[in-house]
Amino acid sequence: MPNTGSFVIVVGFDGSESAQNALSWARDEAQQRNGEIRLVTAWSKPPMSWFPAVLETAAGEIVAEDSPQQIAERLQAEALKIASSGGAAATGQVVHSDSPASAIIDAARDADLVVVGSRGHGGFRGLRLGSVSHQVISHAQCPVLVVRSRAS
Repeated sequence: MPNTGSFVIVVGFDGSESAQNALSWARDEAQQRNGEIRLVTAWSKPPMSWFPAVLETAAGEIVAEDSPQQIAERLQAEALKIASSGGAAATGQVVHSDSPASAIIDAARDADLVVVGSRGHGGFRGLRLGSVSHQVISHAQCPVLVVRSRAS
């Protein structure tokens, strides 16, 4: 993506509390700098799965579970509303990738700043820094800001 001349902030967004805090911080910063937010939401298909998954509820109803792509698209749409609510320019992309960190790093090739939450939905709750945040810090070509949850 060519640089537009404005301050470009890439935000990795997975819907977690940390990602929501990162998005809020990026929105405020973009407003102050008259900048632009680029949201990245990555999804992947779990191994050995197919979609749509059909489930039977306890009441005997049959329901279809959303696919990972549908969930990512819904998260992205919600995040775009939040990002643009303060008047900042916001664009987004939903990326099929087994590596969310790679998707964020690729989107940030010409960015001025990357903002990510300290941890997402990973299973190791005690970690202060998740694997995606760690990879982005280690490999991004621009400054990276990691936003922690207030309770962390």
